[in-house]
Amino acid sequence: MILTPHLLLGAAIASKIEYAPAALLMAFLSHYFLDLIPHIEYSIKNISEKQWQKSLPDILRVFLDFSFGMLLILIFSKNQPIIYICAFIALIPDSLTIINSIFPNRILKIHNNIHRGKIHFLKHKKISTFWRILSQLLVIIASIFLLKY
Repeated sequence: MILTPHLLLGAAIASKIEYAPAALLMAFLSHYFLDLIPHIEYSIKNISEKQWQKSLPDILRVFLDFSFGMLLILIFSKNQPIIYICAFIALIPDSLTIINSIFPNRILKIHNNIHRGKIHFLKHKKISTFWRILSQLLVIIASIFLLKY
């Protein structure tokens, strides 16, 4: 899933759960929940393969996606620190995947196998791009609603 829905749902969770440890845990787990839903992703193949001379478009996509999510949080939330902390916490699983691509180790490889292999199990199912995009749009809309109200 792209970063924006992960950021927004993490922030929305923080806006609704007052007990910070519970909000942090739920924001972290929300990442895996969202990755269970059919979705689209953009390629970061050049980063994963350490093709640094070709990775600028990948880095730019990640930066723009992240920036857009943060802008939506800034616009629609009450801008409390916990909201931003939970937004970042919701990105940890993808961050671990990228770190494993650059600095592989046994523990990160186990996480990657679970995250990319078991949780993204619908990735290889025939589900139209329309439904994959719609699922992310619905998460974004629901999260904005939760942030705002």
